[in-house]
Order: sequence, then C-alpha cells, then structure tokens
Amino acid sequence: MDDVTPLSTAVDRLADRLRALPQSRLRAGAAAEGLALARELSLRAQRLEEPDTPPRIMPDAGLFVVADQVAVAGHDLVHALERAPGGAGSGRTAHGVAEAVALVEEAAGRCGV
Repeated sequence: MDDVTPLSTAVDRLADRLRALPQSRLRAGAAAEGLALARELSLRAQRLEEPDTPPRIMPDAGLFVVADQVAVAGHDLVHALERAPGGAGSGRTAHGVAEAVALVEEAAGRCGV
C-alpha cells in the first residue's frame, strides 16, 4: 500500500478541496476539470483491470458529485495499480502512481485549489 499512498493522498486532497468550493467556482470550470480527471483516472484503472474490454466513460452526474467521482476513480486506480502485474513495489506500479499523481496535481492547479 505504501507505493500508492501518494496517489491516495493527492486524490483525497483534491476531492476535499472540490467539496469545499462554492457553486460559482465549480461552474467556472473546476467541476469540468474534476470530471475530466475522474474520467482519465477511471480509464487508466479500466485498462489495468480489463485490458481487452472497451472503456466505459464516467457520466457527468453534475457539479456537486464531481468530488466524489474524483475520489472513487482515484481509489479505483489505486486498487488496480496494487493488483497490476508485478504488484505493488514494481517499477510499472511506481511509474503509474507518479503519472497519476502528476495528473491530479495538474488538475488541482487548473481548478485553482
């Protein structure tokens, strides 16, 4: 679990910040950024768990759900990385975690949180 902790931490931090934003900031683009991130994290988890299955796109469930979508997709990716070939501690997992943390941090910057 320690190998994926940075991703869990980054996802939880962003989800908490999105939950605290006023509706005006969510409408101004933070919700769209959050949804785009959640969709990307979800796709990455799906590719690890079901590589031969067509991806399912996370639906737009509205402004006030996006933080939960980020949290769920991020934690799904954490679990997928833990179970990836080579498992936690592999170079592939470490690279996947680093890439995902960078995505989360970049999205947080675009959200202004």
